[in-house]
Amino acid sequence: MAALTDLSTIRDLCARYDFALSKGFGQNFIINPGICPRIAQAAGLGPGWGALEIGPGIGVLTEQLAARADKVVSVEVDKRLEPLLAETMAGHDNFKLVMGDVLKVDLAALLTEEFAGKQVAVCANLPYYITSPILMRLLEEKLPVDNITVMVQKEAAQRLCAAPGTREAGAITYAVAYYARPQLLFTVQPGSFYPAPKVTSAVIRLDVRSVPPVEVPNGDEAGYFRLIRAAFSQRRKTVANSVASGLGLPKARVLAALDAAGLDARLRPEQLTLEDYCALQSALAAQPG
Repeated sequence: MAALTDLSTIRDLCARYDFALSKGFGQNFIINPGICPRIAQAAGLGPGWGALEIGPGIGVLTEQLAARADKVVSVEVDKRLEPLLAETMAGHDNFKLVMGDVLKVDLAALLTEEFAGKQVAVCANLPYYITSPILMRLLEEKLPVDNITVMVQKEAAQRLCAAPGTREAGAITYAVAYYARPQLLFTVQPGSFYPAPKVTSAVIRLDVRSVPPVEVPNGDEAGYFRLIRAAFSQRRKTVANSVASGLGLPKARVLAALDAAGLDARLRPEQLTLEDYCALQSALAAQPG
């Protein structure tokens, strides 16, 4: 078969299977032939590795993964793509398609069943509208995954890979930094896709940590991230105001906790580090009422 990045090949496939790209699924097919090999290479795939792909589309990235990994399992929500992938991936006996919503599939069971004894990388060209929920599910469930290499909107990539305590940081920055070591690898221009999106994309890699960089008070990760989300719920306000409002606490209690933690009440949420939020969480828990 001709290269799956060839526009005429894509149009022919779509026409033969009566397939129209869906804006609802955020579908943009990659037509730059240099992109998918770079993504697969960045994931570090080789013998002994399995690849979990999210949203294979017509198989442009999938075939690159299959050429490197022992096994590729792709999860696809759009049932219309099943016959297309049956054709485009027919020559790869190490490929398996699982139809379903990646936010609903039992990923722990899937990984155990399909990749027992293998190192696992997650790879995807993620739809922009669902980037954060997918990444947070992969990280929060502490799945047996070594790294996550995905293409996302450039603006999201910059926030995901920002350092906590810097201006670019958002609530998700802290979650990503807690669970993984992120790095922004390269950007991808709109013309690399069909149809071309209105924004620039970027490929990032998250190396999943075996141990978090901080120890949250009493192991209460849910409370820790609840505090961070509250802080960023009104990021233009001081952390004292946003935490008080976001958690429904008296401001005096928050001010006392900030003082006990050695933190300036005038700081903005993005100016605190992972360690600072641990200190604040502990100080809040120690406050009466």
